[in-house]
Amino acid sequence: MVMSVVSPRRWIPDSVLQSVFAYYGGGQGDRQPVRCSFYAGPCDGEDEAAEWGKLNGAVDLAQIGADRPKNVLVLMSDTGGGHRASAEAIRDAFQLEFGFEYRVFVKDLGKEYAGWPLNNMERTYKFLIKHVRLWKMAFHGTSPRWVHCLYLAALASYYAREFEAGLMKYKPDIIISVHPLMQHIPLWVLKWQMFQKRVIFVTVITDLNTCHPTWFHDGVTRCYCPSEEVSKRASLEGLEPSQIRVFGLPIRPSFCRAIVNKGDLREELQMDFHLPAVLVMGGGEGMGPVKETAIALGEALFDKKLGKPIGQIVVICGRNQFLQSSLQSIQWKVPVKAGPGTIAEALIRALPIILNDFIPGQEVGNVPYVVDNGAGVFSDNPEETASIVARWFGPGKKELKKFSHNALKLAQPDAVFNIVRDIHNLAKQKVPTSCTSYSLTSSFWYPM
Repeated sequence: MVMSVVSPRRWIPDSVLQSVFAYYGGGQGDRQPVRCSFYAGPCDGEDEAAEWGKLNGAVDLAQIGADRPKNVLVLMSDTGGGHRASAEAIRDAFQLEFGFEYRVFVKDLGKEYAGWPLNNMERTYKFLIKHVRLWKMAFHGTSPRWVHCLYLAALASYYAREFEAGLMKYKPDIIISVHPLMQHIPLWVLKWQMFQKRVIFVTVITDLNTCHPTWFHDGVTRCYCPSEEVSKRASLEGLEPSQIRVFGLPIRPSFCRAIVNKGDLREELQMDFHLPAVLVMGGGEGMGPVKETAIALGEALFDKKLGKPIGQIVVICGRNQFLQSSLQSIQWKVPVKAGPGTIAEALIRALPIILNDFIPGQEVGNVPYVVDNGAGVFSDNPEETASIVARWFGPGKKELKKFSHNALKLAQPDAVFNIVRDIHNLAKQKVPTSCTSYSLTSSFWYPM
């Protein structure tokens, strides 16, 4: 049976508002649980969808179960470095595990297809995190479900057609969201078009411990959580146990299965072979007191009595070119490398962590996660941070080994492979429908 779906006969903004208000009890009966499954209501059944399919203008989207590579669309946004890093880790893991069985596209549909504010999220995020009070206000102000539900419904009313165009282009069999705002509109489009059961949709949460509620959508096939705390939050948000898996954060395969030893890396980076090294980093944007901490370390790791360094420093500057050039202009007493560009990566390498800053909101939980598990400490004072490192490199070596042991116990190096294997199993469980093609069209009607 060939099934195509074309124009539903309802104006989309009215439909969105009706569906949203319905969740908050528009009548006098008991209110239904508030969820974020934004759709204006699917057609009543396969017969009506088939009837629509007789109309003209249909364009094939996919043919599930056909003898061809399956298309995987990974939805992300460059709001911080973690989302793209996770997306690319998933892409690389698919290639390593399954070769040409899957074609993986890493895309920001909001930036490519939609308008403001979805096409401007990267710039907005950078502005807000430079003014952390504004970010804190935005994070907590949009946390109540009725607030972000209405906000996302409004975005859906304007950009559903644009997102639909993206889905038509990449023809996904599987959609993976690694960003909290890259779920609701695509899921709504799939629901409207009755393709939600045909396309596997999963969420991979990239916040380690503290998550914004928009991460959790009960319409997903799977929600991959990086920790047990996030898993508990998913349950509280209404996801079923069958939807939740806890595998850890997806880390690049080249990192968690590194084949280059430490000596070769030190040679490549022109580092000292004998001095212990401390890694200083501030995320993809090079945020926080990175420069101040590096300067304090430069003083603390130089033994004035012996007149020589007792350690060396590697600074990850991310995309912060000003930070990199500023560090390179300093006359250092100890070896320093300032390079471009996380907690999970450090744990995999059994590296003790000193946290010295965090973004209010999604990063608040990182501190207790590291400290309470004995994998590191928190200090927002650069001089204190430098003192701790100098102690670890000197008389506190046993303390350093203890933190290193605890870090390794928290590590989940196979997380990204477990995620793609589980998705692969979901794909295999799909009932083959090789004789069934289906289509997306200009399905959202706007009055002239």
